[in-house]
Amino acid sequence: MRTNLKLGAGALLLTILACSGGPLPTPTADASIFDSGRTAYGFFPSPPEASLESIRQTFHDLGEHGDVVLVQQNIAWEDFLDSPDGDSQRITDILNQEILARQNGLEVIFVVDPLNGLNRREFAGLPEGWAGADFGMAEVRRSYLNFTLRVLRELHPRYLGLASEINTYADAFPDDFPNFLSLYRETYAAVKAESPETQVFVTFQWEDLNNLFPTGAEGRNPSEANWDQVEAFEPELDLWVISSYPFAAFSSGAAIPADYYTPLLTRTDKPLAVAEGGYTSRPAGPFHGAPQDQVDYLNAIHDQIADRLQFWIYLLLSDFNLDSYAAAMRQQGASQADIDTLAIFGSVGLREFDGTPKPALEVWDSFRP
Repeated sequence: MRTNLKLGAGALLLTILACSGGPLPTPTADASIFDSGRTAYGFFPSPPEASLESIRQTFHDLGEHGDVVLVQQNIAWEDFLDSPDGDSQRITDILNQEILARQNGLEVIFVVDPLNGLNRREFAGLPEGWAGADFGMAEVRRSYLNFTLRVLRELHPRYLGLASEINTYADAFPDDFPNFLSLYRETYAAVKAESPETQVFVTFQWEDLNNLFPTGAEGRNPSEANWDQVEAFEPELDLWVISSYPFAAFSSGAAIPADYYTPLLTRTDKPLAVAEGGYTSRPAGPFHGAPQDQVDYLNAIHDQIADRLQFWIYLLLSDFNLDSYAAAMRQQGASQADIDTLAIFGSVGLREFDGTPKPALEVWDSFRP
């Protein structure tokens, strides 16, 4: 199995925030966690239910258990086709998330995501008439660059990702991957020209990078990492960042090898980060899961690579109310396949959807000073 699996929850969150009107009042910024010299811990800002009240409560709760949120947003292609400066409801929605984060003592890491988080073989939200688009298409390249520059100017993020789990796209479309690399380098240079201090990266799906999904290994040997897909971005890669959902590759958290993440320590001397990940606390589709597996997963990352992590994002603080999400996704026209994929992550949270903590939450909190 290939983990193209990722949240569609961000799109729901933005839709709900849009109903709240214009930008929210902006709080005064405090000292940055990124200047503290310690790992920043955080989550995706995905609420347990698809409602504005749940969103507001989620940001409050995230402030109790984290330092940052990771906002990962698809591109408003038509809004940014000609310029970084056009009006866009997408930008207002993103700014509202940043303000909610700051109101609750959280900073924002931003990832630009051109692809569908639930199916990384396709772009997300392309306009009509862009059928067959790839990263060599002039319109795709202009919108991607312009949207990224607008995000840079509005949010001034310390850490800015320019794609998520890009190795899964490289596996699916090896002929188009060089087009993405050239677009990445062009965008990296534009970001650095405006903001040299911004740390730029893409994320790599760790299980897929290690060929642990038979259908996604393309004939390569299991556990032999495709380092060439990472190193293709050098030297324009300020830190190496992974996602990891080992419940899709191992029978339990205890089965995660003691050296599973450690190859990162010797392959690069650059800072490391985890941009998303988690372990299900109950069986999900074909995958096993129990509360102890979450504890073992957290300890595996902590014991193996925590000393090098700039930030560590766990996917969910709280589980989803899947009935609520399914209803909202159907209203947006999501396919049943996407709903079923999202359900696999419904129990990855460190709390039940009603807020009841699982054992792993105490472990997570113990890692933070």
